[in-house]
Amino acid sequence: MNRHLAIPAFALAVLAAPAAAQERPAQTDAIIVSAQRSGAPMWTIDTPRGAVILVGEIAAVPETTPWQPARLEEATRESDRVILGQRAGVSPGDILRLIFAGGRITRLPDDRVANDYLDPGQQARLAALEEAHDQDYARKSFLLTAFDLLSRRLGFNRDTTRDASDVVRRAARRADIAATPVGTVRGEDMLDSLAAADPRSQVGCLEAAMTATEIGPELIEQRGADWRAYDVPAVMANPLEIALGQCWPWADEAIGPALRGQWFDAIENATRTDGVTMAVVPLRLLAEDDGVLDRLAESGFDPAGPAWR
Repeated sequence: MNRHLAIPAFALAVLAAPAAAQERPAQTDAIIVSAQRSGAPMWTIDTPRGAVILVGEIAAVPETTPWQPARLEEATRESDRVILGQRAGVSPGDILRLIFAGGRITRLPDDRVANDYLDPGQQARLAALEEAHDQDYARKSFLLTAFDLLSRRLGFNRDTTRDASDVVRRAARRADIAATPVGTVRGEDMLDSLAAADPRSQVGCLEAAMTATEIGPELIEQRGADWRAYDVPAVMANPLEIALGQCWPWADEAIGPALRGQWFDAIENATRTDGVTMAVVPLRLLAEDDGVLDRLAESGFDPAGPAWR
């Protein structure tokens, strides 16, 4: 979504009924309180006839993180609608494309090796990680290497509890509440972006993954603890969160802006609907520079919740 078009749209929504937004129905207050008791960081935006609740989600919440999913379920059951993340539109043709393009996605092009793209310092760090974990990353794509480091060597997605999206999706389905994806991404577009990506564009992803892996598992527990403590700046500064944000698809020059645009459109529309909208949004998308919360604040809204700067 064009940023310059989005801001006037938000502003018009605010100017349409500033007084009504101050008089929130008691039922809306009850839903917000219930959601807040879950322990997930969130922000609320008053609308003329209800509210939008933005739940800041992180992927792979450690099972040791003491949050209360049942409270979020309760709030979801009382909401009028739910917005969740993008849905990937994958067709049988896309699967065939993946099979034929697999080498271009999983390996470096031609006969190139990692050292053809890395500076001496990066080469030394990768070599040390290869030795420590008995791996050979020379021909693998940097994206695949980064994901291997984060998921298998660091293990950020092991021993996890339910994510907010999973909690809200199941609660909405059981309560027969409309739960819509914020948008759809064509499988063809995603595969094309991966196959056409210049390895140089993925060096930042690799470097961030190496940093997180070098520091070690304590990052995982700390990220979960900071998320539960509503310390959003600390979560954003966590090397694991940085690595996840610098890798595909969010860092992809074509896919990333499209995904962000879909979120901005959906939240803008939600501010102009009646009742309570529950939206589960990646925390990084909310709190990043010029992210959702920044744009809402610039447009005259006052997102109520934890500091994100």
